[in-house]
Amino acid sequence: MPVIAVTACRKIEDYRQAILHTGGEVRIVEPASGIDEALAGAGGLLLTGGDDVAPSRYGELPHPSVEEDAARDDFELALIAAARQRDLPVFAICRGIQILNVAGGGTLVQDIPSQITGALNHNLTVPQHQPYDLAHEIWVDKDSLLAKLMGERLIGNDTCEVNSRHHQAVKTVGATFRVTATAPDGVIEAIEDPSSRFCLGVQWHPENFWRTGEFRPLFEGFLEAAAKTTP
Repeated sequence: MPVIAVTACRKIEDYRQAILHTGGEVRIVEPASGIDEALAGAGGLLLTGGDDVAPSRYGELPHPSVEEDAARDDFELALIAAARQRDLPVFAICRGIQILNVAGGGTLVQDIPSQITGALNHNLTVPQHQPYDLAHEIWVDKDSLLAKLMGERLIGNDTCEVNSRHHQAVKTVGATFRVTATAPDGVIEAIEDPSSRFCLGVQWHPENFWRTGEFRPLFEGFLEAAAKTTP
């Protein structure tokens, strides 16, 4: 049973359950944890959702809508660097894909509604919506880890519907990453690093579906890679 280091966030329970129900052991890590302590014996790193990554991290001034968490940024950027150096499997969700991209030298769209003309509603938040309500479809690159993992769950081999609770997104992609899914409005929905054993970031929240299993293959692929890492 691989140990998964999971970054602490306000809504941690669905992340925890998604890992537990796929056969992993959860270790919650936070800024008070040391990097070596956080990753000791871990088979993989799960980067969770939360507040915005500070725009100063990618050389921009903040949009008025940005809510930063400097301590979390510091910790997670160091955590990503250490995990990537060790080639640990990394699965990044929502804020996770954003800080993963920034760690790789990329930038972010700071506020989709005001910065992308004709954007879909990417921020279906509670209580108006349930976490698992589907917001829009995504188009998946057929030649990608994401497509391989989702397999028969993709409609027409390259489309599926996802939930959505974010106002930021990947803009300029980090050097080692490639885009593997987009929304119909062009917003980037997934990136991955083909040079890594497993490094996948998604903009939606697959953890919310741990009870029904729509995105279980993503966690299965992640845990399979993590199991090969654990001593």
